[in-house]
Formats: sequence, structure tokens, C-alpha cells
Amino acid sequence: MRVHIGGDHAAYDLQQHLLSFLAEQGHEVINHGPDTYDAADDYPVYVLRAAEAVAADPGSLGIVLGGSGNGEQIAANKVKGLRAALCLTPEFAELARLHNDARVLSLGGRFTALEEAEQIVKVFLVTEFTGEARHQRRIDMLEAYESDGTLPPLPSHP
Repeated sequence: MRVHIGGDHAAYDLQQHLLSFLAEQGHEVINHGPDTYDAADDYPVYVLRAAEAVAADPGSLGIVLGGSGNGEQIAANKVKGLRAALCLTPEFAELARLHNDARVLSLGGRFTALEEAEQIVKVFLVTEFTGEARHQRRIDMLEAYESDGTLPPLPSHP
């Protein structure tokens, strides 16, 4: 699996750990930075590049990292056609893939231990979208809104 990764200073150590971990697991890892620790760096610089790479690379997945993972998730979700999920547990990661077909995982380096991050990443990378009609219907609603602002119809009540 090709995995695009990007983060910032607040998750630099976790990112470096995951670069090695993913390579050891046999994944092709593309690091979008940072390459060195800089306490003043800005996550959009690296996260947007990683997310754009996922969007342009069918079949790939991405990991974005920051202090909490919140800003990184928001940034990745700005890339048209992508869904990013902040995952705090392996179960969150599984549901993000199963139900939402998320292609980008966001992790908070200040809140996720290395071993927990490894488990979350493993689950995210091996879980496939179910393709169930109810999940696809919801994704279609989001994509329509993203594309042209179409709101989903309100349910009709008898």
C-alpha cells in the first residue's frame, strides 16, 4: 500500500516513528514533511501536500499528524474529494474506513502513544469500505454538497 504522510512539529516524533513502522510493514511511504524538527512550522504546509497526493493517487491512503490532529483533519478535508477522520482508537479507524470510506487518517501526537498509533494505523490500512447502500448514499450526499452546494432532501413525514 502506498501511504502519503505529512504533519508538523507537534507530532514530529510520532511521524518519524510511523515512517519506520510503515516501511517495516512493507508499505511504500511517501513523506511530505517536515524533514526536520521546527517548532515554528505550520501544519497546512505539509498536510495539504500529503492530502493532495492521496487525492491524485487512486488506491493510496494518507496519514496526517499534529498536536491534536484536529487542524490536520480539517486541512485534509479541504481537499476536494477526500474524507479525513480523526481517530483516537482502532475502532474509530475501522469505522472511518468501513462506513465513511475515509482515505486520510488524522492522529494527535500529543494524545496518541506510539503503540496505540501503530494499532490505529494498522486497522486503518487494512480495512476496506463496505460499499453498503446506506453508507454510499450518505457519501453521495456529502459529495453533492461539496460539488455544488446541494443539500440533501429533508425526510417526508406522513
